[in-house]
Amino acid sequence: MPPDPAVELDWSLGSHAARLADWDAAVRTGRSISGSGPKVSHGERAAMRDQLTRQVERAESLVAECTGITVGGFRSRAWVMGRGDWTRQNLKGLQRAIEPLARRISERRPTTQTEKHTIARKALGVQIGALLGYVSRRVLGQVDMFLPPDDDGLIYFIGPNLIDVERAFSLSPEDFRLWVAIHEVTHRVQFSGAPWLRAELMRMVDAYLQSVSLDTKDLMEQLGRAVEELRPGGGAPGGILRLLTPEQRELFHRTQAMMSLLEGHASYVMNVVAKDVVEDLPRLQGALTRRRAVGGWEKGVQRAIGFDQKVAQYDAGERFVGQVVERIGMQGFNLVWAEPGNMPRPGEIEEPDRWVARVVG
Repeated sequence: MPPDPAVELDWSLGSHAARLADWDAAVRTGRSISGSGPKVSHGERAAMRDQLTRQVERAESLVAECTGITVGGFRSRAWVMGRGDWTRQNLKGLQRAIEPLARRISERRPTTQTEKHTIARKALGVQIGALLGYVSRRVLGQVDMFLPPDDDGLIYFIGPNLIDVERAFSLSPEDFRLWVAIHEVTHRVQFSGAPWLRAELMRMVDAYLQSVSLDTKDLMEQLGRAVEELRPGGGAPGGILRLLTPEQRELFHRTQAMMSLLEGHASYVMNVVAKDVVEDLPRLQGALTRRRAVGGWEKGVQRAIGFDQKVAQYDAGERFVGQVVERIGMQGFNLVWAEPGNMPRPGEIEEPDRWVARVVG
């Protein structure tokens, strides 16, 4: 029986992951690509911290009233950070998450400090840092599932990005920040309402890492399947699926269904609650829609890392939640948090009636 990832997760950042990539290079690269964002005075930063502190507290009450789920444990609290801080925190989470895979690699290929190994570590660190550096320019807030238990309830808000959107689209900071706070607090409520959810997500990550083959022959066969399926008539969907084994594809679809549900639920609650507490909600929604509509090289980057598919996925998740709530009410929808088996299966997000029939009867 494989170890429980909730126990296996190494909160000290593990020595194996530290040897797998040059994390200092990742931090430097991430900061270089992210940039510092718009100029903000000390007074503006202090005001934003105070405002988001109050708004997170208010959002927790609003979300609890809407969903019928109250937050247990540590209170929700805001951490207003820069892009570099966000990149560093997510690099720490990534190190914790890949420690089991890094251990497998280390045991199979003992680390030697050769010039080739040093170059490979640095190259991997630069690639990871470049990806997170780009994402740090786009994300507005985050609930980090890889935080140590003592930090439960901490919600990230990327100050420069909030201000960038507010200035670009002439939005009310008070309304826009409350809107974003409601979305992120909803994620906190999800984890509180379903105490098993964090461990289930970790198990999915662990299952994927366990499925990664370290055998060169297996990797070549996997690439061969990708080439074969790229031909006319190839049966696999596009993008990353062509590089996955059948086992990994099944896990991928399960994970995507869960993430679509979580993000769709957060968007649904954010918009339902906001109707009564923010001014000109359509203007806020329109601003985010226009912000997503990138072009040129950035569109290519987003396609490569799956951003475009994510947006469609989350929209489908919001439609799923809305249709289920309309049919059986919020209390009926909340059965989704009762146990892992009640999470939507692949295909049910697009057909909510299938989920209702299976879970509610």
